[in-house]
Amino acid sequence: MKPSTFQGIKLVLRKELMTGLRFRAAWAAMLMFSFTSLVCISFALGGTSAEPKLFAALLWILLFFSSLAGSDRVFSDEEAEGTLMALRVYAPSQAVLFGKMLYEFFVLTVITVLLLPLFIVFLGVETKEILLLLCTVGAGLWGISAAGTLLSALIVGAGVRSGLFSVLMLPVILPVFLPAIRLTEAAFGGTVVSLSFFGGIVLYDMILSVAASTLFDYLWYAE
Repeated sequence: MKPSTFQGIKLVLRKELMTGLRFRAAWAAMLMFSFTSLVCISFALGGTSAEPKLFAALLWILLFFSSLAGSDRVFSDEEAEGTLMALRVYAPSQAVLFGKMLYEFFVLTVITVLLLPLFIVFLGVETKEILLLLCTVGAGLWGISAAGTLLSALIVGAGVRSGLFSVLMLPVILPVFLPAIRLTEAAFGGTVVSLSFFGGIVLYDMILSVAASTLFDYLWYAE
């Protein structure tokens, strides 16, 4: 008997956390990419001052490419280990989707918690609106998690390799990045922007999550 969706989400999330602790390669790849890129950017700027717009763009470039280092493994690891069939049998489809999405959000949050303070310190970024920055980053990570989980399922379902993941990820997440960069620029002391940008990000995140929920049932049961 399958558990309820809510119970299934908790079970899938716990499974992902335990598996993630055993297989640290994806974590290490994301962390090393983030820190190496940050150090290279810091050396390239050489302590020179830059516009808040540039800092905002650099931050989201780091977050985006850090996510690419591990997000495509959400379902490909299950396929490689032969556990996809067990998930289909024992877990509701929505529990699998949102359990993995929450795990992806958790991983990206941990990466960001480690990366963001170093980004501010190494580059000497002046942060004037910390609450706006945190809310923007949280909304952006929600979108990245939803898009990454859905695209990983699509790629595995289509039987193609992860090289396609980065090609599909950018256009899907671009409606999140553009307003996120503007809001982050404002948080770094740049031009004042309307909070409607934040509302737009949240609305797109919700649409993306609902679309992922709708499409995933078809993918999960059609394979």
